[in-house]
Order: sequence, then C-alpha cells, then structure tokens
Amino acid sequence: MNLICLYFLKFSMHTLDYSLQIWIQKTSRQAEKHQLVKMSAGFQLGVIGSLALSVASSVAIVICNKALISTLGFPFATTLTSWHLMVTFCTLHVAQRLHFFEPKAIDGQTVILFGLLNGTSIGLLNLSLGFNSIGFYQMTKLAIIPFTVLLETIFLKKRFSESIKLSLLVLLLGVGIASVTDLKLNLLGSVLSGLAIATTCVGQILTNTIQKRLKVSSTQLLYQSAPYQAAILFATGPFVDQLLTNRSVFAHKYSAPVLGFIVLSCLIAVSVNFSTFLVIGTTSPVTYQVLGHLKTCLVLSFGYTLLHDPFTLRNALGILIAIFGMALYSYFSVREGKKKSANDALPVSQMPDKEAEPLLATKDSNDTKKANGLSHDC
Repeated sequence: MNLICLYFLKFSMHTLDYSLQIWIQKTSRQAEKHQLVKMSAGFQLGVIGSLALSVASSVAIVICNKALISTLGFPFATTLTSWHLMVTFCTLHVAQRLHFFEPKAIDGQTVILFGLLNGTSIGLLNLSLGFNSIGFYQMTKLAIIPFTVLLETIFLKKRFSESIKLSLLVLLLGVGIASVTDLKLNLLGSVLSGLAIATTCVGQILTNTIQKRLKVSSTQLLYQSAPYQAAILFATGPFVDQLLTNRSVFAHKYSAPVLGFIVLSCLIAVSVNFSTFLVIGTTSPVTYQVLGHLKTCLVLSFGYTLLHDPFTLRNALGILIAIFGMALYSYFSVREGKKKSANDALPVSQMPDKEAEPLLATKDSNDTKKANGLSHDC
C-alpha cells in the first residue's frame, strides 16, 4: 500500500512539473507575441510618420523653390541642391555631437561610391530636364518605377504580385494623364534621361539595401554619404547650371529676399533628405516612388488652388486615377505585408548588429575590412 502511494505521489509530481512547464512555455509565447505586436504597431506608426514628413517637406520645398526660381529669378537648381546637402550634413553633425544619434562606421569605398552615385543622379535629372521637354522629363520620372521593379526582380530576386503591378500601372497611367503634355524627343536628351533613370534606380535600391544589410539607420547613412553627394554637386553644379541657363551662379546678385529663400530652402531640405532615406529604408524604393507621384498630384492641386495655375479636366481626371492607383497599391501592400513574418517588419535599428561585407567594394577591399573613420567637420 505504501509502495502504491509512493508511486502515485511520484506520478503526481511528474504530472505537476510537466503541466507547469507547459504553462510557462505558453505564457512565454503569449508574452513574445504581445511584444511583437506592440513593436509592429510602433513600427507602422513610424512608417506613417516618415511618409507624412516626406510628403509635407517635399511639397513645402517645391513651393519654396518655385518662388525662388520663378519669382525671384534664381535658376541655379544643381548648385542649390549641393547647398542643401551640405546644410543637411552640418545639421546632422551638430545632432551627432549633441548625442541625438550614434554614428556607425561604414566601409569607406561603399559610402563614397554610394554618395557619388546619388549626387550624379541628381545632376543627370537636372540635365534631363534642361535638354528635354517637360512632357518627356515627366515620362523619365514615370519610368523610374518599372525600371526599379525590373532591377529588383533580376538582381535581388524580389517578387512583385500581379496585384501590385496592376496598382502601379493604374498609378502611372493617372500621373501620365495629369502631368505629361508634349513629348519632343532628341538624342542627347534621351541619353541623359536613360542615364538619369539608371543612376536613380540603382541609388534608391542601394539606399534600402545598405540600410538592411549593413544594419545602419537612415540617419547614419545620410550622415556618412551627404558630404560626398554635396562634393560632386559642388564641383559640377556651377558648370551644369551655366550650361542650362547661360548664367553664372557666381555673378548673380544676391538680394535679401533671395538669400532668405535660399536659407529657408536649405532648412526644409534637411527634412526632405532625412525623410527620403527614412522612407526608402523602412519601406522600399518602389514605395518611395509611389509617394513621389502623390507629391506630384499634391503640387498640381496646390498650384491650381493657391497659385491659380492652369488646370484642366484632364489634370483632374489624371489625379483621380493616380489617387485610385495609390489606394490600390497601399491596400495590396498592407495585405501582403501582414503575411510576412514579424522579423521582416522590424526596423533596421532594432535588428542585432553583425559584421557585413562592403556592398560596393572590390576584391582588394575584402582584405582590409576596416571601416573609415567618422571625424567629419563642417
């Protein structure tokens, strides 16, 4: 009898221990799931915030630059962009010194090539605008989305569903109807547009890829690459602007209103550059381009409402179709995003750090894996 009681007691203890382990595992899984849901919700709010910041700052800088270029007669867009990038770097340098973010070393060759590529794409887009009609330039901007999709499909093996492709087609159709008017072709302009499309697509894909693979935030990447983007535009901007306008930026008379709008434009550009890297890093290059076309529709609408620009039924129809395409893209993107694992939804800053190979380095640089220093001075 005592033996039976002993076995029964032993069995009860094992059962209790097993039940306790099951309860602990279940509670742990529920806690992890709850934590992931909270992190995912916070990340989604961050994405919405970055999208809103990008739209607001981009529309603001377009209105500011339109007043600066059209009203005040300062047509030196490429040189102005170089000032934007230098002010952005100086602002981030001060923020880093005040410990608003921690700098992170990135392979020197990667960040230099990346910065020069992005700077070159800006210059080529300005040249494309100068040597093409407005309609052909708008077609150039529209072509960036399909080429980005093509490059990501071929080189990154990324898959785009038929629903996403359909929504992008509707969006591009709407923006084309709203903004494309004349299509005058010339050989030089077509070559410049092709180069602008290629460099812009590759630059934006790398903006996303570098942040994901090297585990750097948008702020860290912008801080490291802005000086190189500014440098190439500082060197080439005055020549590009003189080629396009037949005027010298050095001979321009800088009145108080011109200087005031230049300063305002540079300050807004800090937000534009920061939100650009943030949106591409947290979403994708295609999503950033979709957002860019939303900005186009908003600028057209604001131009008609505030500045009384010409506005036709075709413009209105195109904007409505484009907005419908954006709504479709947003719906399908959110629906497909929910199917991905929670790890895919985590921002770059929350991923564990690990050493990665330089993305744009040659074979020689693999022997020396030291990242470049971070001592930049304004």
